Amino acid sequence: MIDPVSWDDPDAVRLRDAQRTELDARYGTDNHEPGEVPTADTVPVFLVARDADGTAIGCGGLRLLEPGSGEIKRMYVAPSSRGTGVATALLRALEDHARRLGLTRLLLETGTGQPDAIRFYQREGYEPIEAYGPYVGETISRCFARDL
Repeated sequence: MIDPVSWDDPDAVRLRDAQRTELDARYGTDNHEPGEVPTADTVPVFLVARDADGTAIGCGGLRLLEPGSGEIKRMYVAPSSRGTGVATALLRALEDHARRLGLTRLLLETGTGQPDAIRFYQREGYEPIEAYGPYVGETISRCFARDL
């Protein structure tokens, strides 16, 4: 089950905190996200995936960019739920929400310390692109996009 929640929903906060902890460990620093930190004001769609017991196991959001495009933010699945299809279901749900908002292109940034994420996005049809926005010149950033 995947449902929209508020940015400040306790499960959303817990999942984003878990993501942050994992990224800090992977990169050895808390300085692994260039640009403006996402907030409730900048991420109008935030989804949480739950298992059959109702436990929150994954999340992801959409930030609006220029007209017609958006950015996937805070995509995360708990390690114990990886490889189960949750990430794909979340990504497809985000794409569906993007289409409903009139978006025709989604962009995202991930990092060199997340080869699993890079493989996932490429497998799901996201093509490598030149760095955009705050990621230009960032050596650890890898950017991708998909036309919807």
